[in-house]
Amino acid sequence: MNIIVSTIGQGLIWSLLAIGLFITFRILGFPDMTVEGSFPLGAVISAIALHNGYSIGFAILLAFIGGTIAGLATAVLYTKFKIPILLAGILVMTALYSVNLRILGKANLSLLNQKTIFQLVNNLPAEFSSIVVGIIFITVVLILLGIFFNTELGQALIATGDNETMAKSLGISTDNMKILGLMLANGLVALTGSLVTQQSGYADISMGIGVIVIGLAAIIIGEVIFGELSLTNRIVSIVVGSIIYRLILLVVLQLGFNPDDLKLLSAIILAICLSMPTFRDKTKQVLKRGVK
Repeated sequence: MNIIVSTIGQGLIWSLLAIGLFITFRILGFPDMTVEGSFPLGAVISAIALHNGYSIGFAILLAFIGGTIAGLATAVLYTKFKIPILLAGILVMTALYSVNLRILGKANLSLLNQKTIFQLVNNLPAEFSSIVVGIIFITVVLILLGIFFNTELGQALIATGDNETMAKSLGISTDNMKILGLMLANGLVALTGSLVTQQSGYADISMGIGVIVIGLAAIIIGEVIFGELSLTNRIVSIVVGSIIYRLILLVVLQLGFNPDDLKLLSAIILAICLSMPTFRDKTKQVLKRGVK
């Protein structure tokens, strides 16, 4: 039971990363590889901040700001220097490896004996603290995003992703919207990195490898299960998708698979989820033919 509770808590925390990825992947309509650099960036910034005696809240805020700067770097390469978004993300992700190493000073750093946000919930068992922290952050993010996407600025961001040509004809600066979207997305990703490193008790410059697959899996699982929804409900479905994804991994590991194969399993799960809509459409076509 404890391991299931802990897994649900992890799903809640990692859903913040998926929500950040959703902003670029679904709303703006392009993949952003920067997340594999901004995730450990948030982790190393918060780890160093905690080691230097800064408060937990300030460490998390610094991580978020660091992520927005990483997103800004990718956005400038993409919008101002016209570098393709995939390549721009890879360039920034590669650069951030050295940046993270420079910030951390070494490959990894333990948070042993450092007070983390999960220890603030000291009246609950350790496995329940992640659920409480996850619910708090998810609730705040959902409320803020709900308010933001109902403003003119938020609607302009959505319009940019839906139809860039139409958005330009309405006087919207689509480049600025892309910059805003990339900054917001990577800020959320770095925030996730900060929480994950506090939960795991260490920061590592390589902990961002494969996180884009984790985020995409949560998004796709939510979409496959719930189908077409309003924007707010789609974000909620991502949270559910993230929890389901973590539970799937738990079941797979309980079946005896090697934990070293976790990245491989994540890729396989994502590939299956991505292929499900195609499989579902083909099944419907076959059934229609059978009825005729």
